[in-house]
Amino acid sequence: MLYKIHDKLGLRTSPSIFFISAGFVILFTVAMAIFPTPVGNAFGVMSDFIIKYLGWFYVLGVAIFAIFLLYMAASRFGRIKIGDDDAEPEYSGLAWFGMMFAAGVGAVLLFWGAAEPITHYANPPYEGVEPQSHQAMMEALSIANWHIGLGVWIILIVPGLAFGYFTYKRKLPPRVSSVFQPLLGEGIHGPIGKAIDSIAIISTVFGIAVSVGLGALQINSGINIMYGVPIGGWVQAGIIAVITAAGVTSVVAGMDKGVKMISYVNILMAIALMLFILMTGASRYIITGTIESAGYFFQKLPAMMFFNDALNDTGWIGTWTVFYWAWTVTWAPFVGLFVAKISQGRTIRQFIVAAISGPSAFTMVWIGVFGLSAFHIQEQEGGHLIETVVDEGDIPAALFEFLAHFPAYQLVAAVALIVITLFFVTSIDSAALVMDAMANGHEDEAPKRQRVFWAIAIGLVCTIILLASGDNGLKALQNVIIVIGLPVFALGYLQMWMIVRALREDAGELPPMRTRQWKQVLPIEEYRRRAREDFSSVDDVVMRPEYEVGTEPEFEGLVPNTGQIRTVTAEEIADDAKEKSIAGAPGEKFATHELSGAHAAPSEKIDPNTGKSIKG
Repeated sequence: MLYKIHDKLGLRTSPSIFFISAGFVILFTVAMAIFPTPVGNAFGVMSDFIIKYLGWFYVLGVAIFAIFLLYMAASRFGRIKIGDDDAEPEYSGLAWFGMMFAAGVGAVLLFWGAAEPITHYANPPYEGVEPQSHQAMMEALSIANWHIGLGVWIILIVPGLAFGYFTYKRKLPPRVSSVFQPLLGEGIHGPIGKAIDSIAIISTVFGIAVSVGLGALQINSGINIMYGVPIGGWVQAGIIAVITAAGVTSVVAGMDKGVKMISYVNILMAIALMLFILMTGASRYIITGTIESAGYFFQKLPAMMFFNDALNDTGWIGTWTVFYWAWTVTWAPFVGLFVAKISQGRTIRQFIVAAISGPSAFTMVWIGVFGLSAFHIQEQEGGHLIETVVDEGDIPAALFEFLAHFPAYQLVAAVALIVITLFFVTSIDSAALVMDAMANGHEDEAPKRQRVFWAIAIGLVCTIILLASGDNGLKALQNVIIVIGLPVFALGYLQMWMIVRALREDAGELPPMRTRQWKQVLPIEEYRRRAREDFSSVDDVVMRPEYEVGTEPEFEGLVPNTGQIRTVTAEEIADDAKEKSIAGAPGEKFATHELSGAHAAPSEKIDPNTGKSIKG
C-alpha cells in the first residue's frame, strides 16, 4: 500500500519512515487547527508533568554527556579517526574551525543575547543573590553562557560523534537508527529502527519549527517598533510564510552553494553587528567584564551543571534549562550530521575539543558584548530593558529595545532583521536536506519534492502553533518542544553506550597488564617457628621479599630490591648491558645473577646499570 502511494507520488525514499513522519506532522497540524485549545492544553499538562517530575532527567543528562565527552577525548579512543583510518581531513584547520564556528552561530544568539542576561540580572535564580547587583551580573552572564553556549554544544556533539562514527567509519546509512547497530544488528532496518528514525525526523521538524517561531516573534516585534506593523498571529504567519517560501525556493532552485555562501556572509554580518556594539558602546567595560565573566563561568560551572532548583522549586528550571535542553536535542541530528560530515579525517579527540571550544568561546564573547552592554544601558543610560523584558515579558522585543541605544538605529535594526531572516532561510533549507537524507538512508541526490515537503512541514508546524496559541506563542512553543524532546533525550543516553560498544568492538581491548607475582612473606621469627613445627608448611612462604621467577615484565626499568638470585645466560647478561633494560636502579644496589648454560660460572654480581660483572 505505502509502496504504491510512494511510487505514484514519484518519491525515492523509505516509504514507512517518510509516511509515518509525515503523517504525524499532518495529524498534529490538523488536530491543532480543529481543536486548538484541547491540544494546546494537553501539551501544557504533559509539559508541566515533565518539568515537575522529569526535569532532573534533562539536567542530569547534560552533565553525564559532558563527562562522557571528556572521557572519550582523554581515553585511547580519542586517537581514532572519524572515517577510514587513512582518511585525510577534507578541509584545512582554519576552514574546518570556521565551519564549526559557523554552525555555532545562529539567530538564537540574536534572540537571547541581551534578553537572557537582563532577565537573570533582574531575577536571579540562585538563592541569596541580590537582584541587580554585581554578583547578579556575573551569574546572569554565566547562566546565559551555559544555556546558549557550552551546554548546547555538549548536547549537539554526542549525536555528532555518533553520526561521525557509524556513518563515516562503519559506512551505515545517515540515520539515528544506525547508531544502534551494535545492539539491533540488522534490526536497524526493521520496525524498531524505523521507529527510531521517525522519532528523529519528527523531532527535527519541531525543533527547527520552534526556532523559526522564535524568529517570527522577534521579527514581528522589530517591524512593530520600527514601522508600526501590529503584533499578531496572522502577521507572524505571514512572516513564516515568507521565510518558508524563501527556503522552498532555495530547495527547488538547487542553490546549495549559493545558500552556503549566503550563510557565511550572514555570519560575517552578525560578527560585524557584534563589533559595532562593542566599538560604539562601553568598550572598556565590555572587554574587562567579558574576561572576568569567563573566570566566573568556569568557577560556577559545576554548580550550574547540576542545578535543579530543588530547594525553592520556583519553576525556573523548567522555563529555562529544561526548555533549552529539550529544544537543543530535537535539532541535534541536524547539526550533528553536518559537523560529523566536515570532520572526516579528524580524530575523535580533535573533533570533541574543537566542536566544544570554538562555538562556546564565540558565544562567551557574544554574551559578554550584548549582556554587559544591556547592563550598562540599564544602569548608566536610563534604559528600560528590565521593564520591557521582565515586567512586560516581551522577550522578542528585547533586541530592538537594546539597539535603540546605539547610533544609526534604523540602519542597524534593519541589518539585524536581515540577519535573523537569512539565518532561518538557510536553516530551513539545510534541515530539509538532512531530514531527507535520514528518510532516504543516503546522501545522494533525491527528488526535490521530498525536500520541499520537509521545508513546508516546518513552516506549517510553526504557523499552527503560533496561530492556535494567540498571545502565548512563546509559552506554546516551549510546551510542545519539552514534550517532543523527551524521547529524543532518552535516545541520547543510549547513544553513549552504543558509541563505546562500537569502539570496543572495532578497536579491541587492551591486553591484561603483566606484573611480577610475589610470594607471601612472614616475619622471620614466625617463619622459623612454623619450620620447626612442620617444615612442609613453609614451602609457599618466604622470610624476605621474593617474586616468582618467570613472572618478570618483558622490559625491566627497575629491579626490585630483593637480593634474590635470578638464573640468566651469558647472552642475556650481554643483552641487558646493551639495551640497559634494567638501567635506572640506584647505583649502590645490585641484582645477583646466576649464570647457566655452556659458560656457566659459580655466580656473579651484576651491576644493573652496566650489565658488567663486579669483581670480589
